[in-house]
Amino acid sequence: MTTDETPLLTPFPRANHLRLLRQDRERRRRRFGFGAALAVGLLAVGTGTSAYAMDTMIPREKAGTIQTATGETAAEAQETLVAAKNLLERAEDKVDATELTASVEYLEDYEGMPASIADDATAEANEAIEDLTVEVTEYEEEQAAKAEQERKEQEEAAAAAAAEEQAAAEALAAANTVEGAKATAQQLALSTYGWGGDQFSCLDLLWTKESGWNYQASNPSSGAYGIPQSLPGSKMATVASDWASNATTQITWGLQYISAAYGTPCAAWGHSQAVNWY
Repeated sequence: MTTDETPLLTPFPRANHLRLLRQDRERRRRRFGFGAALAVGLLAVGTGTSAYAMDTMIPREKAGTIQTATGETAAEAQETLVAAKNLLERAEDKVDATELTASVEYLEDYEGMPASIADDATAEANEAIEDLTVEVTEYEEEQAAKAEQERKEQEEAAAAAAAEEQAAAEALAAANTVEGAKATAQQLALSTYGWGGDQFSCLDLLWTKESGWNYQASNPSSGAYGIPQSLPGSKMATVASDWASNATTQITWGLQYISAAYGTPCAAWGHSQAVNWY
């Protein structure tokens, strides 16, 4: 008597494989049933023994020995495993690789599988490889694009900073010239203290006498330094720490000093003419 139990499935219980085997079995049974019905019709006068023999025929897939995965089937399974594991390394901590991981874990037992099941497992793993390759590639391209964008932004920021630094250096160099220092002093005297051209004329005479508008001017005997000849030069640090190298810092301090000590540049110039210092 025939049985509906599928042989050798206990170690390989995946639903997909069971479904495939059952479908194949049903197709074989339908073919066998048609042949048996034809034989019964032709042998209607046959003996009970003949009918019994026909009724008890066993499908070939149940009667034969099931071939396990060897040869080309095994080689394809192993090749797929290598490709899958390499892809899983690429996918680590990047995208969800759950499906391919499960396929790999199952396919690793291919040597003990029936060949047909190993073929199915290999095909499923290859499909998972294709799907995950797309996801990993998209992720890597996205990350590469982000990295490239960050690199460009960093380059642009560095270029902007360098340009700004260069502009500041050029502005400082221009302001530190005699003409630049005088222009700065005239602008600050007017905007901060309301001193016009007449007062600037006195200031020009005063600081020409003191330092020649040289921001690096130093009096070796007294230690006075800079355009306003601050004594000592470090007093100008109350304005900014770059007092030794920035004419604008020195001018700002010098105008503050004149305003506080003499009221106006012309008063300071008058004192300097009288006593030779201010």
